[in-house]
Amino acid sequence: MSELKQTHLKKSVAPYEKTNIAISIRQIGNTLLPLVLLWAAAYASLSVSYWLTLLFAIPASAFVVRTFIIFHDCCHGSFFQSKRANDIMGIITGVLTLVPYQQWKNAHGIHHATSSNLDKRGVGDLWILTINEYEALTPFRKFIYRAYRNPLVMFGLGPIAVFIVQYRFNRKGAKRKERLNTYLMNILIVGFYALMCLTLGWQSFLLVQFPVFYLAGAMGIWLFYVQHQFEESYFEHNDEWSYVLAAVEGSSYYKLPKLLQWLTGNIGYHHVHHLAPKVPNYYLEHAHESTPPLQKATTINIRQSLESLRFRLWDEDRKIFVSFRDARRHRMAKSKELVRGAVFTKPKAG
Repeated sequence: MSELKQTHLKKSVAPYEKTNIAISIRQIGNTLLPLVLLWAAAYASLSVSYWLTLLFAIPASAFVVRTFIIFHDCCHGSFFQSKRANDIMGIITGVLTLVPYQQWKNAHGIHHATSSNLDKRGVGDLWILTINEYEALTPFRKFIYRAYRNPLVMFGLGPIAVFIVQYRFNRKGAKRKERLNTYLMNILIVGFYALMCLTLGWQSFLLVQFPVFYLAGAMGIWLFYVQHQFEESYFEHNDEWSYVLAAVEGSSYYKLPKLLQWLTGNIGYHHVHHLAPKVPNYYLEHAHESTPPLQKATTINIRQSLESLRFRLWDEDRKIFVSFRDARRHRMAKSKELVRGAVFTKPKAG
């Protein structure tokens, strides 16, 4: 894609970089109200059956994900026109989703500015190594990386490690505003949880809240994972990296059933979001449908997305994600080619 086409593509979605206050307010209502009602139903069902509680926890967790999408838009300044309104709603939804507002806002901004850039990894993204980088690790570091990339660890321990532990501490080098906001968010979260425990009883509260939080956290990590880790994704070093190509080729269109698309706030149109972060979630589908080049983005469905669970390393030679086994096979094949090449090019004696 030429630079002229990239510029034109960026401009083509500009009309959707606008806030509709009526839609935003309506979205708050159709997200937070069902969340409260489902949570209350889960709490009330404790006296009937815990299996019924878990049944209510599943849709409640989906609405926590949808609440996070509002938080996400506030971080981009796209949910309201007013910065103050975005900040206030971002803090409220941050408490509900256990995510520090300023910390995540800043880290996520870096993620957008460096997504798919091999020379600028490490902030706001998942740990991704190339085959060569992995081979250069010590055995212990290889073990750590393999454990991190294991689905049972990433999606099983991930919700607790990220939302309970990681987000409670400031990032290294965080500025004063971000540090203070993290402290504020921690105080508000502790205060909110303490109030709920005192009102409902700590055991009852945690019996409902933990499965809701855990399922929502796992779903959130899954969405973030699958939207950038598909076989023929896009990764380049800084001198060849392009913001537009990183958006439309390094982010997927995760085609979900309409109900799941609604519950996840259209975040499946991730290629549109990365191209134009100021487009609020409720206009992402419109931007995609009205822009033919965006419809050529890598489209994955639920079945195809499950295949991404085997991806572990980025193969710089073939420009694809591979499993550890695929990487080992490719390395062995290259070694055999090198040996054959050395034999054929060996000078004859005399």
